[in-house]
Amino acid sequence: MRTQSTHDGPAFRRAVRELVAAFRPGGDDLLPALHKVHHEYGYIPRAAAEEVARQVGLPAARVWGAITFYSEFRTEPPADVTVGWCSGPACRLKGGDRVRRIFEVELGIGMGGKTVDNRAGLHMAQCNGQCELAPMVWLNGRERGNLSMADAVRIARELKAGKTGE
Repeated sequence: MRTQSTHDGPAFRRAVRELVAAFRPGGDDLLPALHKVHHEYGYIPRAAAEEVARQVGLPAARVWGAITFYSEFRTEPPADVTVGWCSGPACRLKGGDRVRRIFEVELGIGMGGKTVDNRAGLHMAQCNGQCELAPMVWLNGRERGNLSMADAVRIARELKAGKTGE
């Protein structure tokens, strides 16, 4: 994933055009083109959406509608560390709601938010069936399970201090 720089200037637009040049007009390639941009930059800035729209021959509003419809697409740069809170029943039964609240309080953000310094973000993640690890979170996609409340506080404070929580 490329690091964030100026994601609206001519050089960025040129890079996006090159990235999506193989996709055909007509709309069938919209989602694959968006996935490619998202994978490359970690999110889809408005300027990139405009370039994808030009390439696939759709109005920019329709492309932006697809981006904002699918929760997998981000429209802002991701935090340095994203905390995915498991919302599954086993995690909730084993204290997952308290784990979520600890992250919210310690990081000073709500669900779906990012810290002001962009060190950490918190989002709701879907259960992936690893109930034996309940309660759990994902830190940049890596599982951290069987969390005690003390574990959650320690991880949140490490994230707040700029560490990765590993």
